[in-house]
Amino acid sequence: MAVKVEVKNLTKIFGRRVNKAKELIQEGKSKAEILKEAGATVGVDQANFKINDGEIFVIMGLSGSGKSTLIRMINRLIEPTDGEVLIDGENLMEMDKNHLREVRRKKMSMVFQNFGLLPNRTVLENADYGLEIQGVDKTTREEKAKTALEQVGITGYDDEYPAQLSGGMQQRVGLARALANDPQILLMDEAFSALDPLNRTDMQDQLLDLQEKMHKTIIFISHDLNEALKLGDRIMIMRDGEVVQTGKPEDILTHPANEYVENFIENVDRSKVLTAGNVMIRPVTINIDKAGPRLTIKRMRNNEVSTAYVIDNSRHLVGIVDANDVISLIRNNSSDLRSVVKSDVPTTQEDKPISELMDDISQTGIPIAVTNDKKQLLGIIVRGAVLGALAGNEVKDVD
Repeated sequence: MAVKVEVKNLTKIFGRRVNKAKELIQEGKSKAEILKEAGATVGVDQANFKINDGEIFVIMGLSGSGKSTLIRMINRLIEPTDGEVLIDGENLMEMDKNHLREVRRKKMSMVFQNFGLLPNRTVLENADYGLEIQGVDKTTREEKAKTALEQVGITGYDDEYPAQLSGGMQQRVGLARALANDPQILLMDEAFSALDPLNRTDMQDQLLDLQEKMHKTIIFISHDLNEALKLGDRIMIMRDGEVVQTGKPEDILTHPANEYVENFIENVDRSKVLTAGNVMIRPVTINIDKAGPRLTIKRMRNNEVSTAYVIDNSRHLVGIVDANDVISLIRNNSSDLRSVVKSDVPTTQEDKPISELMDDISQTGIPIAVTNDKKQLLGIIVRGAVLGALAGNEVKDVD
């Protein structure tokens, strides 16, 4: 993927003794120590990361971690103390006011936590406000605003005022205003945190649906790990202004960088993040095109299993065989292994969330086979591996 946004050593220090604070940072002093010795607050401490074109990149952390300061430095609403922000390779820190204004208008839009709507303007007027500032004619901007309102699922309210709308609807208008500019980069600062749980879930789903169609580069600030895991293609966790860990949701869950991240993810619902591919193990397999009953029973005994998964030369799943059936073939001097293969095996794809498989896992007596689009066997899901993964334990193969 092409890099859309690159942040290099981005730092923000609030206070008068900035140079003293920078010296203390270089000495490895903590945020608390710098505040005590220099009377300065480190908002962001030498952040480095890249955001790919078309991904949802979630920046998260607790209050005071620096995430909101960071997102505001990305569009220079807050001027950094040090560092660079590159958009498509252009350094925002080197831009004059006019160039920066053009980048903000045409490449970036921001959605705020408190909706940011103008109370004396209608829904349509709020949605087309950014275009009005750019000098777009009324007919064009209203057309674009109506399209954006339709995209976020709010139509028929053009002449209403913000006070007449629910919180969820107000946030949809705020999102529509950002989308009306057709930005390449969407900055969302705690955009859904002021909503009640039901509206928040609806807006998360709405954003994912929009992203499926529009493929924007979205930088999303959140303090809610479940929200981050649901939305993020990648997640960056911050603490006291520092970047602690960056990775895909399953990487954060399965390989936390330190004790802080471990504590952070302790109560997360792993079943909604982990997929079949994350918890599958490698099964004992028998190649039906090469093996007969005697080789099959030998492999079963060597691996101490009573069933084996049957594949062909192309690794296509054929079915499973039971040890008792194979022994019966041997006693009857039969070499027809296919005659005892059971083809009714439950299957799933490797990207299927575990939460959607829990009922099947609990009800089936046969481990679920994980296959790809070519029906090739990738692994199997056993209950013990699922329980271990949900408890935070590493999944290990049995073969």
